[in-house]
Amino acid sequence: MKRYSILILGILLLASPIEAARLKDISAFKGVRTNHLFGYGLVVGLNGTGDGSSSEFTIRSIVNMLERMGVHIDQEKLNQVKPKNIAAVMVTSTLPPFARAGSRIDITVSSIGDAKSLQGGTLLLTPLKGVDQQVYALAQGPILTGGFAAGGAAGGGVQKNHPTVGMITKGALIEKEVPVNLNGKKELFLTLFNPDFSTIEKTKEAINLSLNGFYATCLDSGTLSITVPDTYQERVTELIASLEKVEVVPDTVAKIIINEKTGTIVLGENVRISTVAVAHGNLNIQVKESSNVSQPSPFAPPAPKGTETAVVPPGSGTVVTPGGATVVTPESNVTVKEEGKALLIVSGGVNLGELIRALNAIGATPRDLISILQSIKAAGALQADLEIF
Repeated sequence: MKRYSILILGILLLASPIEAARLKDISAFKGVRTNHLFGYGLVVGLNGTGDGSSSEFTIRSIVNMLERMGVHIDQEKLNQVKPKNIAAVMVTSTLPPFARAGSRIDITVSSIGDAKSLQGGTLLLTPLKGVDQQVYALAQGPILTGGFAAGGAAGGGVQKNHPTVGMITKGALIEKEVPVNLNGKKELFLTLFNPDFSTIEKTKEAINLSLNGFYATCLDSGTLSITVPDTYQERVTELIASLEKVEVVPDTVAKIIINEKTGTIVLGENVRISTVAVAHGNLNIQVKESSNVSQPSPFAPPAPKGTETAVVPPGSGTVVTPGGATVVTPESNVTVKEEGKALLIVSGGVNLGELIRALNAIGATPRDLISILQSIKAAGALQADLEIF
């Protein structure tokens, strides 16, 4: 287990020092965003892997579709509709910013009934709506699942990947645009993905240096207001493109992330500790249970009825001699082993690499490190935020 601790140290040391990041990687301009679309549809052409008769909404959807096509089905005959080649699905997609009518986008098709697989199916024309219930795209086409499912009559089967979810590349046609116009704007707002006062101040200085003036103003730890220069009033897109290339070294909070379920530990570069002494040892208790069986000799006299097999409790001092009986004696072996670990002094103000080397010196595994870091934090010697999942 010690090699995992060393691996963590090597990865973290290779990750430093922090290099500058582009603004487009750590922030976004307000109004430039994606929009989620969704719709309800039917997939046809399945080879008996569609919804079962218990999916009433699928049956009603089939009946409504046929009614619109001029095929009438009596209500009392609904139980005769077998939707095994049809499946009800939810269709989801993302409308990118500045998407224009006539463009195509990818869609994801997910079964909502008890269909076994969507392999080989074709999605019928499905309107995709936004949160405002307006139709923004129309989806249709053959589905690619990238997997399969096959089963036998006895209940066994083989499955690869997830056959009840599929995709259609460029399967939706955009019919309505989200109106966004950047030209003529007097002010832009930049939002950091990870709000931080130091980072937003560095961003402001970098933008003002790039524009050769005082155009950027900090509103809070995550928002920056940028006044559009007069020379860019009708070229706001060019201004945004130039600002996205501005590089900033983001500031980070000293933080340690611990996932106790998997034993994963991630330590930030700015983690520091005060002088502290650490000792860590394990106490192992092992209990082995065994049974000793005593068989009578071949010519021993027979045992009385009901005493052919006897169990002697350990430590009872009882001697059983039924004559020719099989005697079973339980035996317990208890071993206690406690590791002796000397105190290790970790000097105050050490950096991340020195901290991990010191913990590795006492033979700490990743799960040991979790307990050690929690104890150092409780002692007030860890200058970092400790987050545990």
